[in-house]
Amino acid sequence: MMISTRGRYALRILVDLAENQNNGYITLKEAAERQEISEKYLESIVKDLVREGIVEGLRGKGGGYRLARPADAINVLEVLQSADGTLVPVACLEEGSKPCSRAAECRTLPLWEGLNKVVSAYLSGFTLQDLIKEK
Repeated sequence: MMISTRGRYALRILVDLAENQNNGYITLKEAAERQEISEKYLESIVKDLVREGIVEGLRGKGGGYRLARPADAINVLEVLQSADGTLVPVACLEEGSKPCSRAAECRTLPLWEGLNKVVSAYLSGFTLQDLIKEK
């Protein structure tokens, strides 16, 4: 399994917002410069984070973005899923997927289900607050 660039950048921008949350709203330009990420690419990532209720924005002078919730209430799994959609290891475990005709006799399904549980539990065990504490 590989986390996409989009997922990694979403996590980086959120860590940046968490580290700078006492400064009020942060412009994308500031965050993009600190994180060395294209501002245009960051716009599309932040748009999804706003839609998911992880980030909130304010337009106009003094505007920008900030966390919509405390850093300890936003977990890494939530962030990566908002950026990448799903992190399941195989298509048959995706929510809303058609049931696999071979599921009853599939020898590997328990392996994939276990992997999915382990990855989900591990990633949901970390919050943004945990990541900024590691600094």
